[in-house]
Amino acid sequence: MSDKTMLRALRGEVLPVPPVWMMRQAGRYLPEYRAVRARAGDFLSLCYTPELAAEVTLQPIRRFGFDAAILFADILLIAQALGPRLWFEEGEGPRLAPVGSAADVARLRPAASVHATLAPVYETLRILARELPRDVTLIGFAGAPWTVATYMVAGRGTPGQEPAHAMIAADRSAFAALIDRLTEATVLYLSAQIEAGAEVVKLFDSWAGSLRGRDFDDFALAPVRRIIAALKARHPAVPVIAFPRGAGARYAGFARATGADCVALDQAVDPGWAAREVQVDGCVQGNLDPGHMVSGGPALIEATRRIVEAFAGGPHVFNLGHGITPDADPAHVALMIETVRSARG
Repeated sequence: MSDKTMLRALRGEVLPVPPVWMMRQAGRYLPEYRAVRARAGDFLSLCYTPELAAEVTLQPIRRFGFDAAILFADILLIAQALGPRLWFEEGEGPRLAPVGSAADVARLRPAASVHATLAPVYETLRILARELPRDVTLIGFAGAPWTVATYMVAGRGTPGQEPAHAMIAADRSAFAALIDRLTEATVLYLSAQIEAGAEVVKLFDSWAGSLRGRDFDDFALAPVRRIIAALKARHPAVPVIAFPRGAGARYAGFARATGADCVALDQAVDPGWAAREVQVDGCVQGNLDPGHMVSGGPALIEATRRIVEAFAGGPHVFNLGHGITPDADPAHVALMIETVRSARG
């Protein structure tokens, strides 16, 4: 059993100081990232060039000494691997050839074909497994099927995921078939990441909060449960973190319902409530407001301490409630880490 603090917390240990890492910790707020991004030429080239993707993954570890490194990639690479064209518009975000009908879903490639496209991602993980410090945990990830599907249906990000909801209303079986294909592909993708060196995997369901009732059960909860069950059958010792962002009251019981080893919380969740209702089922991760990485100061210190203390009675991984933003100040990241590591001193 590893003595890495991240893995110990995910196994359910209550540690004197929680491990800390940060969503999007490799990114545009770092000047060294921007330099590598310029060398790559475009975002997808950065994702698919293993040496460069490994380098930007390592940068925040060198600068800040986080307890975990998360693979640098993008949640939409798996969508591209299933066939739709993917590109990024500078300053606007991802674009995909839309998948909006049963016929479009039927034209997708088989799940088992994704490795041909995603092989560079696995090579990035192999590099990281060799080069990371021995005490740093390597995290792989994928987008959860619902969130990836929302981009595939709309061809881009949308404020309320309206095109995906419209497809559910118009042809629920076609949308369910898209979710099934993504679920199968995600199992294969994450399993290959683990075989390449990932010690933990995380499922990002960034738009889970737009689902309600039966739709939440069918398209946020059930696919994650299927993925985790399949991964546990193949890799029983590898922890899985689930992040159903915006789930609100549905965070309670999410770990029991899906088999997740840890549930990541967004910044809207009250830590006291989460300690009572979510942490009772195991490890929680989160949930500092990313805005503190921009503003810094006493408010950052106070909010960080409050979260550490709220979760002190159970297993906890300190993180943000969502990804760090490009306008964040690296000095505030260092202050956050210092505060976490001294909060119980």
